[in-house]
Amino acid sequence: MAAKIYSAPTEVELPETTFQNVSEWEKLEKQYIQDLKKYIMSIGYKGKNVGEIIKFPVADGYAQYMVLSMRPLQLIHLALGDEWHFPQAHLMTAKEVNKKIDSEKSLAKLFGGN
Repeated sequence: MAAKIYSAPTEVELPETTFQNVSEWEKLEKQYIQDLKKYIMSIGYKGKNVGEIIKFPVADGYAQYMVLSMRPLQLIHLALGDEWHFPQAHLMTAKEVNKKIDSEKSLAKLFGGN
């Protein structure tokens, strides 16, 4: 079954982006992702991969989505950076999302990411 895509809940405030201090901007985005994950878990979304981020390369950046649930597959579009969308995100399956998460974790581990 294909994914359902949602906008991020407004209860978690999106950080204001600025290019004046890139390291501060990155820190605010990381905090936003943590806060969003905490929020969706507080309203009852739990289980495998809930809160995990998947990214798709688009133009000069990434389209980013947070897993809301795996069954049924529901993703939250993250309006970060240039707010890119991946046109085929709604066609993702749970199997493909699991594979993408595993792949991104392996790459992060390999290159010392978190």
